[in-house]
Amino acid sequence: MEYSNPEIPEGINTTEEHPLKEFAILSAGIIGVIVIVVLILSLLAEILAPRIPFSMEQELASKFISSDDNQSEQEIYLTSLAEKMSAQMSLPEEVQISMHYVDDEIENAFATLGGHIFIHRGLLEIMPNENALSMVIAHEIAHIQHRHPVIAMGRGVVIALFLATITGINGDRFVGGLVNNAGMITVLGFSREQEREADKTALTAVEKHYGHVSGASDLFSAMLGVDKENLVKTPQFLNTHPLGNERIETLNQQAFENGWETNATTTALNISFKNELD
Repeated sequence: MEYSNPEIPEGINTTEEHPLKEFAILSAGIIGVIVIVVLILSLLAEILAPRIPFSMEQELASKFISSDDNQSEQEIYLTSLAEKMSAQMSLPEEVQISMHYVDDEIENAFATLGGHIFIHRGLLEIMPNENALSMVIAHEIAHIQHRHPVIAMGRGVVIALFLATITGINGDRFVGGLVNNAGMITVLGFSREQEREADKTALTAVEKHYGHVSGASDLFSAMLGVDKENLVKTPQFLNTHPLGNERIETLNQQAFENGWETNATTTALNISFKNELD
């Protein structure tokens, strides 16, 4: 058998593509895979999170939110309204609502894990009537009823764990830091669809309690008016509940479709939330 040693052409193991182009294509592919995985994890989190026992929510929230048996006059009033709204919403027996009055000028209200609802004095000071306040409280209760806080938290934890894994960061420390962040547990962001769902549930509860929905959207109208007059500072409530005019139009449409009264006399607030030092 005759042996030959042919000359190997130069560049046989190289490509004509520029290395940076190959790197860009590879990077884009990896990023694409990560995005797809994150979307899948988000979907799974939204499916699985509502199945977490409510008691686990309460346990987690108790580490950051202290319960005070000595309620203020404002909290007693807010709790009374919350109980009235809850009675119209068929909450599961294990779900308990805890109202918290925050004595500062921030115009905001929000629901978080464990059935806790916070309402700031700044928002209460511009509340036009009890009907509007009941709508806000029922809206936050609806978030809890539909398990929106735990869905938001669950999505964040699952995605954080995945990203920690692929980046080599200590997963337990990363996720622990996320969960232990008081800001994360008290101000959870909800999607526009979740906001609509909470509004729909809340308006139904308001109608059941008062027999009409007059005043339910008064606060939203007032907040939009404040927003238009103040071009520098948007009220915090609109930042955390960003539906604007669409929210009012949807509420009016729901009332119309159900034949609910919208021009009845509203109920006045029987407590003042004004700061005595003002």
